[in-house]
Amino acid sequence: MSIGRVGEVYNIGGHNERTNMQIVNTVIGYLNENVDKEITDKLITYVEDRKGHDKRYGIDPAKIKEELGWYPETTFEVGIMKTIKWNLDNKEWMNNITSGEYQGYYKRMYEK
Repeated sequence: MSIGRVGEVYNIGGHNERTNMQIVNTVIGYLNENVDKEITDKLITYVEDRKGHDKRYGIDPAKIKEELGWYPETTFEVGIMKTIKWNLDNKEWMNNITSGEYQGYYKRMYEK
């Protein structure tokens, strides 16, 4: 095992390839554990795909595992639940990001 090579690219992935709809359904399931599927289906809005739209995302992390011995310690199921909970617990931060307010901060701090 190595400590890595300067300038080398290492993809970090979790061996958790999922379709977009699988992830959407996981999030809805977490948020609405006791809600009828007929109701949760109404939370999904389908839009026309853009050209070249990815149906799924999958990163091959084989190189980082082979060369650096790195592997994910958190499973997708645990990580997505932690991510959802963090976002729910930090709504003010999320509102600042989605409103674009943070862009004003960066302009004030770094524009000059």
